[in-house]
Amino acid sequence: MQRINGIDEEVLIERLKDGDETAFELLFRFYYAGLVVFASQFTFDLEESEDIVQNFYIRLWEKRSNLKTADSLKSYFFQSVKNSCLNFLKHQKVKEQSIHDLLSLSEKSLLYDPNLYIASELQEKVKRCIDTLPDRNREVFKMSRFDGLKNEEIAEKLNISKRTVETHISNSIKILKTELKDYVGLLFLLGLF
Repeated sequence: MQRINGIDEEVLIERLKDGDETAFELLFRFYYAGLVVFASQFTFDLEESEDIVQNFYIRLWEKRSNLKTADSLKSYFFQSVKNSCLNFLKHQKVKEQSIHDLLSLSEKSLLYDPNLYIASELQEKVKRCIDTLPDRNREVFKMSRFDGLKNEEIAEKLNISKRTVETHISNSIKILKTELKDYVGLLFLLGLF
């Protein structure tokens, strides 16, 4: 086991399990920056990475008495943060699918029903927002949502990595969510949020 500031990890684990805030703070300071950098390799978003790591530490403190590490603390911490990042990415994919569903729904039915003025207004707003996206984001977003291409297909067509495609789509969704904030109630009902 590793030593942190001259203290064996095993001792720190026991102190943490006993509710020692100093041991917790020591572990926080020692691993925090590295965990944030590690999480950023998955999320490509510094703020989101910081949130993921902070939430990990909150869970660690709340469940400290049940802490079991088969290997080192370092591998346990990094594996836990990796799992949280994968959960975040899975959640992002669900949000992206919700936007796709909304766009499909509005194109197929809401646009053609004159009684649904709000839906028509929303469709127009969504279209305008998409048109204001940065060029590459807009191109990737349209290929994904309107052409129905998978991320791998887009990456191949544009000669960019799949991760870059995911980043463009994620950035587009963030912009759309900000621009469509006045429609949060309706978008929530339609399953976007």
